[in-house]
Amino acid sequence: VQLQASGGGLVQVGDSLRLSCAASRRTFSSYDMGWFRQAPGKEREFVAAINRSGGATTYSGSVRGRFTISRDNAKNTMSLQMESLKPEDTAIYYCTADTSGVTTVALGRGEFWGQGTLVTVSS
Repeated sequence: VQLQASGGGLVQVGDSLRLSCAASRRTFSSYDMGWFRQAPGKEREFVAAINRSGGATTYSGSVRGRFTISRDNAKNTMSLQMESLKPEDTAIYYCTADTSGVTTVALGRGEFWGQGTLVTVSS
């Protein structure tokens, strides 16, 4: 499956932003999905994951309560709604997918990755 992330941009502290990840395959509902991010000079880190049905989600502690992951299997898309953005949220955000379970995705072991979209939060 090919993944295309979009929606990044330059925002101010406290603003909101919604990222999207479009998948190329009609079997999108067979994939558990997730978001990772990589800030300049830092390791890639887990942000959020969602299982194939959308019924289960998990978040990193740094974004829990501010970010919401969701998916629309009818439209082959996954989203990340980001609220109350902070400068430390500045990063390239990547979407990822795998059929081996949401834990595989959350551990960064997903087979498929999108190209990333840049989010910059300015103070």
